[in-house]
Amino acid sequence: MFCVSVHTAAVEIVSNKAVNTQTLSLSTLRAIFSMRMTQWPDGSPIRVFVLGDKDPLHAEFTKKRLGVCPHQLRRAWNRQIYSGTGQAPSKLDTEAEMHGLIAATPGAIGYLSQDQIDEHVQTIEIE
Repeated sequence: MFCVSVHTAAVEIVSNKAVNTQTLSLSTLRAIFSMRMTQWPDGSPIRVFVLGDKDPLHAEFTKKRLGVCPHQLRRAWNRQIYSGTGQAPSKLDTEAEMHGLIAATPGAIGYLSQDQIDEHVQTIEIE
């Protein structure tokens, strides 16, 4: 099955401003969003926020930033849930909700359209 990206806005990785990490490798980003990495380098917990599988921004994020299709990411979460080794990230309904929760939640990471980024969140560069 192929996945096609239809969203046109640039998607950026963002975190809570208290997160001390400004750059991540692609493999670390994948580990965080597949819920295999649960702590930041300083030991604080990572709180992952995503939009629903059918949201165009989520599809853009998974395809362009992670290099996987939304259903592949969902399968990874399901394996961890059903095996009892992990959990899925917090699924949100809107980009505005994601912005607010990332800004308010210590250790939070997610993604936003470039035009939604402001002084309340910080962007994370991918190496």
